[in-house]
Amino acid sequence: MFRSRLDQIIDLKHPLVALGRTVDWEFLEREFGAIYTDDPGRPPLPTRLMAGLSILKHTYGLSDEVLCERWVENPYYQ
Repeated sequence: MFRSRLDQIIDLKHPLVALGRTVDWEFLEREFGAIYTDDPGRPPLPTRLMAGLSILKHTYGLSDEVLCERWVENPYYQ
């Protein structure tokens, strides 16, 4: 109820916001959606999240551990 929307607290001109607007997320969903199948076990994470994390990991040369830490702490990663 009292939570601000993300777009109200971040700088919409930030480079990662601009990048998020240029990525063709529908294309990535079509191409990689089959990889993240809903087989027995834990449900898959959204394709957009997995692709976005992969882009950030590659762009900034991050380990899985550092990427997860930054994703939690940094609203621009989210």
